[in-house]
Amino acid sequence: MSDNMKTVSGNTGISGKAAKSALFALIGAAAALILDQVTKYMAVEHLMSQPPFEIISGVFELRYLENRGAAFGMMQNRQYLFVVGASIVMVILIFLYHRMPYTKRYTPLRFCAVLLWAGAAGNAIDRLRLGYVIDFFYFKLIDFPIFNVADCYVVVACFLFAFLILFYYREDDDFDFLSRKKKEGKIKES
Repeated sequence: MSDNMKTVSGNTGISGKAAKSALFALIGAAAALILDQVTKYMAVEHLMSQPPFEIISGVFELRYLENRGAAFGMMQNRQYLFVVGASIVMVILIFLYHRMPYTKRYTPLRFCAVLLWAGAAGNAIDRLRLGYVIDFFYFKLIDFPIFNVADCYVVVACFLFAFLILFYYREDDDFDFLSRKKKEGKIKES
């Protein structure tokens, strides 16, 4: 039986920790997704067909853009390819989230998974609904490509994941949960 399952009155079900973790992930992903979609709606309402709105003169502004490509505008007009890719990433993240041990040690990794899932979902919704992604944050000082809240989620999740791999999950068995067979009694509690 999986580490994430327990027997209750003879029935196999999801453990209390797993159910609680799934509920927090669902609430977190929904909140992040709503924030992303609301900011994009506000960008359409207040920035579309308007001159850029300067937050810090010459440094940072809000500027409406319809991005029909991937990061930095690459691979223009391949929306369904991006949606399929995002869907695959989202399914893998759900699978990995379920496989992670339900201990405090893996809370940062779970946070990364939820943030990355919300970012992928937010941009996939735009691509399916509109045929493009709404971007609006622009660092004028360095002429950085225009981006949105979902992009921020993905970048933060990836940087945090890299930091965790380099400095937190350094033990040989930290990622044993990825192996086909789960090892009994080998879950870290730290």
